[in-house]
Amino acid sequence: MIKAVIFDLDGTLLNRDESMKKFIDYQYERLNKWLAHIPKEKYTSRFIELDNRGYVWKDKVYQQLTEELEITEVTWEELLQDYIKQFQYHCVPFPNLVSMLEELRSNNFILGMITNGFGQFQMDNIRALGIESYFETILVSEWKD
Repeated sequence: MIKAVIFDLDGTLLNRDESMKKFIDYQYERLNKWLAHIPKEKYTSRFIELDNRGYVWKDKVYQQLTEELEITEVTWEELLQDYIKQFQYHCVPFPNLVSMLEELRSNNFILGMITNGFGQFQMDNIRALGIESYFETILVSEWKD
């Protein structure tokens, strides 16, 4: 008999692709005075390409992006900090996420989550989705204890 269900975050509960598109679009618009020399489509598509569906951490993405696109008015470190602080406000859940978790919980399943990434960043995203309270245990790869 199944007693527990364990989820991943990115690509399972969080629609990472849509969230990333929303965020990078927003970043370009907000920082336009430093990025205006780059067409928006070029900035967003190159970011998404370099990100490689989350398999490349953003320090490398922003370093390469600033070099390739000749971004000089804002540093890659500032872009990275912006990502770390702002991404959570662009988190898109998959359809019916909360109702699914409610259904599982109402049927007495224990829910857990295991996710890769940096601890505080991932927890910010989980909280942004409003789903933290559904899980008995959340393990983030950066936090090993």
